[in-house]
Amino acid sequence: MNYGFIKVASAIPSVKVGDVKYNTLQIENLIVQAESRGVEIIVFPELSITGYTCQDLFRQTLLLDATDTAVMMLLDFSRKLNVISIVGAPILVGNLLLNCALVIQQGEILGIIPKTYLPNYNEFYEKRWFASSQDLRPTEIRYAGHKLLVSADPKLFVTSLGVKFGVEICEDVWAPIPPSNRLALSGADIIFNLSATNELIGKHKYLKSLLAQQSARMMSGYVYSSCGFGESTQDVVYGGNALIYENGVLLAEGERFSLTPQLVVSQIDVERLRVERSNNTTFVNAQRQGVMNGSEVLCHGIDAKTDFCLERTIDPCPFIPQDDGLTTSCEEIFNIQVLGLAKRLVHTGCKHVVLGISGGLDSTLALLVCIRTFDKLQMDRKGIIGVTMPGFGTTDRTYQNAIQLMESLKITIREIPIAKSVTQHFEDIGHDMTIHDVTYENGQARERTQILMDLSNQVGGMVIGTGDLSELALGWATYNGDHMSMYGVNASVPKTLIQYLMRYVATTMSSRVSDILMDIIDTPISPELIPADADNTICQKTEDLVGPYELHDFFLYYFLRFGFRPRKIFMLAQKAFAGHYDDEVIKKWLTTFCRRFFSQQFKRSCLPDGPKVGSVSLSPRGDWRMPSDATSALWLKECEEL
Repeated sequence: MNYGFIKVASAIPSVKVGDVKYNTLQIENLIVQAESRGVEIIVFPELSITGYTCQDLFRQTLLLDATDTAVMMLLDFSRKLNVISIVGAPILVGNLLLNCALVIQQGEILGIIPKTYLPNYNEFYEKRWFASSQDLRPTEIRYAGHKLLVSADPKLFVTSLGVKFGVEICEDVWAPIPPSNRLALSGADIIFNLSATNELIGKHKYLKSLLAQQSARMMSGYVYSSCGFGESTQDVVYGGNALIYENGVLLAEGERFSLTPQLVVSQIDVERLRVERSNNTTFVNAQRQGVMNGSEVLCHGIDAKTDFCLERTIDPCPFIPQDDGLTTSCEEIFNIQVLGLAKRLVHTGCKHVVLGISGGLDSTLALLVCIRTFDKLQMDRKGIIGVTMPGFGTTDRTYQNAIQLMESLKITIREIPIAKSVTQHFEDIGHDMTIHDVTYENGQARERTQILMDLSNQVGGMVIGTGDLSELALGWATYNGDHMSMYGVNASVPKTLIQYLMRYVATTMSSRVSDILMDIIDTPISPELIPADADNTICQKTEDLVGPYELHDFFLYYFLRFGFRPRKIFMLAQKAFAGHYDDEVIKKWLTTFCRRFFSQQFKRSCLPDGPKVGSVSLSPRGDWRMPSDATSALWLKECEEL
């Protein structure tokens, strides 16, 4: 396990029903492939050594003896291999024939797990041949040259690097209370399922939903392998399902109805799963119901042969919903913002809202939220007072966009230039206006906030905050300036998501408004506090100063959502932004992120109210509570060492 990742595989071998030698050779071929790819644990289908569809042949002593011999061959084959293999076989224990999973590594059977729930309905007749683990008393047997204790007690297997996994078989996961529940509550990070799922119309979709929900409920990895081509088609067809999940997310899947063997490989982030569990008090409390009398089996050590290489695809924009659900997600996020503001307006009885409109992304989204809210409450849009406050750095492009947008949306427009009042303020405090320092910039930001607050008092209204999650993370807001409002509708919306939200909203508006919104999206992000250049274009670009927002949002997601250290975030960013940012650039801005995130906490400690829309929020009343004087030394030191 490197950076918290473990490589696993779901294998679908070719099968000849009852031909244990052929089947064992097919299993060995896939194990060799898995070993060469650095797989640490591989799982095969249910009864993979004999074939699942042997039916009454399971009663034949010759088949059972041949299976014993085949397992010995497999053990001998595995002696010099690191990979842990999980295969299926029928095993006679006393007078009970059990449908079992065998966990094998380096020539040893680490454990035998009998199936608990036997389907005996419709096309399934397993109780005709097999007994359930519930019928079993702990029994010591001699099998494949090993003396083994077989019992119904759950088993946890522990790799040499501390990853814990459990095993269940097919119908077990379909049961009302699957064995994997207790295994996960007892500490299993990953569940492996040996299965024989036949194909029926709609069943595959239901299966994927079931596995996704099970892995999500257990906050675990789930690796599923089901019988494929070669099983008997006398009455049903087995299409071969290889599926790998992590906390409800499908990481990899095989090709159904394939005529050739398959090896589906992925890396499961165990560290991420453990963070999820430790943060979830419901899961922690439920652990009291976990396995009390099970046992832990220590697997053999694995020698690392190659340097770690992350093979998973890492999304460079973790805050952006997947394409197939983007429209639905945008509508949901927008509605959360709208409902939050609506409740605040109804509660306070305010008929007016006041917000600064700069012609930039954040204020535009906030305005659109106000528009939808007023329409939803059947309030006059004239109660929305949009204030443009041109200053020393305002450009024609942003000014015109602000004015045209407000006109098109038919709200109340106020234009209050700030140059005169800010100049007087600088004279009052003795600041040289040719020095464009933090005083020069923040003086303008605070003047604008003062105007908005006083206007809201005039009309008995509410100042709507426009600042977003990304700015809050970096502290890119003037304390008691744009940092302050009476309700911040964008407080948990990151910068990378705002563009997507704007594009979505644009599709619901008139063509004129849509055109304005698209130009705002294409405008460089800037606070416009420094005078423009000779061509009246923006020269103060935020991302030149603090770094690309797509990088910072990526850092924020993994830092806050999972508590990952800089070394792991750096590695993930290398993968996500390969070919776009080189290592030095990533390291530079990751260092900036860590430094600013710690130093700017004091601004987040006194944030206005605002609605949470996603899994990451910086509200001091909810998701993030951190002392403003915490030191960043540990994080910055690791950044230096990258």
